[in-house]
Amino acid sequence: MAELSKHTPSPVPYFLVFAGLLVLTGTTVLVALADLGAWHTTIALAIAVCKAALIVLFFMHGLESSRLTWLVIMGSILWLAIMMGGTFSDYLTRKQDEQIRNPAAYIAEPLLQPCV
Repeated sequence: MAELSKHTPSPVPYFLVFAGLLVLTGTTVLVALADLGAWHTTIALAIAVCKAALIVLFFMHGLESSRLTWLVIMGSILWLAIMMGGTFSDYLTRKQDEQIRNPAAYIAEPLLQPCV
């Protein structure tokens, strides 16, 4: 009978990923303290996506998984994108909703003022 060989991964990649996660966590702290204006949320989400990708690929063994596992990973990323898209579209259109519900408060002044 053929013996099944167990693949024992080296601990070096895990330590490197751990160091990368620590660096990204420090970057998150620095970004939280910086005044970035409207880019604050975008940069924080980008850092979070990088950390999540490292965790899924290395600690959850996504790199060594079958195609079915990759299909599940891609499906969950698609579902997350749909949910975030709905959330951001709601957030971005809130002022428009208020303008539709209460148009009297948003009547614009005339563009041309009479010269006196």
